[in-house]
Amino acid sequence: QVQLVESGGGLVQAGGSLRLSCVASGRPFSGYPMGWFRQAPGKEREFVAGISWSGTTTDYADSVKGRFTISRDNTKNTVYLQMNSLKVEDTAVYYCTMGPILRQADYWGQGTQVTVSS
Repeated sequence: QVQLVESGGGLVQAGGSLRLSCVASGRPFSGYPMGWFRQAPGKEREFVAGISWSGTTTDYADSVKGRFTISRDNTKNTVYLQMNSLKVEDTAVYYCTMGPILRQADYWGQGTQVTVSS
């Protein structure tokens, strides 16, 4: 059974940074793309960033390009999301996802709250 456990969320002021982490278990981590989605209050869940199994390909939503960086460490079964220059509109619950391809998800974590204050 696949488990994705996120951490690193919290409260930060606009312009600040946070780093989310997600540890995966239950499936060969290195064989699957990983990603991050988010859902803000009253809004639909949206894609944020994705990374190929090898880490050589990354994909970002236009709203976060240049500010967020996704990376992975296959030796630690962990994917990261470095978030810089945070904006109030980045406030959301952030979900870690696994496979099957970029921008799609077979498995979801429980989510971690990110709140950006003005």
